[in-house]
Parts: sequence; structure tokens; C-alpha cells
Amino acid sequence: MSGLDEILNVIETQQRQDEDRIIRLAEAKAGEIQTQADEAAERAYNDYMKKAEAQHERDFENACSSADAAAKRKILAAKVEMIDSVIKNAVQRLKALPAEQYFELMLKLIKLHIRQGDGVLLLCEKDLNRIPVDFEKKLIALAEKSGGTIKISSESADISDGFILKYGLVSENCSFEAIIEAERNDVRDTAARALFG
Repeated sequence: MSGLDEILNVIETQQRQDEDRIIRLAEAKAGEIQTQADEAAERAYNDYMKKAEAQHERDFENACSSADAAAKRKILAAKVEMIDSVIKNAVQRLKALPAEQYFELMLKLIKLHIRQGDGVLLLCEKDLNRIPVDFEKKLIALAEKSGGTIKISSESADISDGFILKYGLVSENCSFEAIIEAERNDVRDTAARALFG
């Protein structure tokens, strides 16, 4: 082998060694990069999963809250409907009372609204035609205790039950519907306590 071949051989060996070293360094660098990329990907995946899990929990809690609120609204609506039904039935029962009991109830209501002065009591047409014999006498006695007078109007009021009590220009509608409407919240609270405790 000549000196030139030897030099070429040395150069080739050195070149192969350099190539091997460069390849090893490149592979080591690639392995390092791959490891870093894998770690970064795992961190990103873990972060994403944590965020997704947290979002899932928030979505679940929101869905539960919405369902709970919807259920409570439906329960409340059902309770209000039941209360209104009870009130309506109570009014129907009051209207259906026998005349004596009905007018005793009327006297109790009148007692709550009567005052001094000259009053006029207006009844619905149905009640005008079924006034008990002693009703007017009891009514006059109530008015006298309050320091006033009261008479029953011969004209009927445009109501289906109860009465309208007039003192001059001031009149108070005491039909059952008007009383319940004026006291709706208290009536509903009382009915709710009776129904639901």
C-alpha cells in the first residue's frame, strides 16, 4: 500500500469516526429533544385533562343547579296552584253556606269595616233576595256600637258575594274575591302553612 493510500485510508477512517461522532451527537440531541417533547406533551396533556376535568365539574354543577332550580320552580308553581285551588274552593264553600251562616259571616266581616257615620250596605242581587229576618236589626246594632248608622240599599251591587260598604263618597268592596285579592299574600301564606307546614 502506498503512502497516498495510507493517507486516504487515515482520512477515510477519521471521516468515518467524525461521521459516527456527529451521528451519535445528533442521535443524543434528537433523543434529548424527543424526551423534552414527550415531557412537554405529557405536561400539556395533564394540564388539558385537569382543565377539562375542572370544566366538566363546573358544567356538572351548573347542570345540577339548573335542574335543581327548575325543579324548585315547578314545585313552587304546583304549590301556588294548589293554594289558589284551595282558596277558590274556600270561596265556593262560603258562597254555598246556608243563608243563616252566610249572613252571620257577613256580620263578622261588616264588624271589621264598620265605622262612625252614616253607612250604606250594598249586597249582590242574590243576597238581597235571601236576607234573614233579624239581619237588619243586628246590622243596626253593630252600627250603633260604632257610633253611626247603617242601612241596606234596595239596589244591588255588581258583585257575586260579600258586600260593598259606603260612607259618603268612600266605598269599600268587601266581596270575597276583593278581600282575597287585597290580602292575597297573607291568604297564600296561611294556606301554605296549613297545606305544607
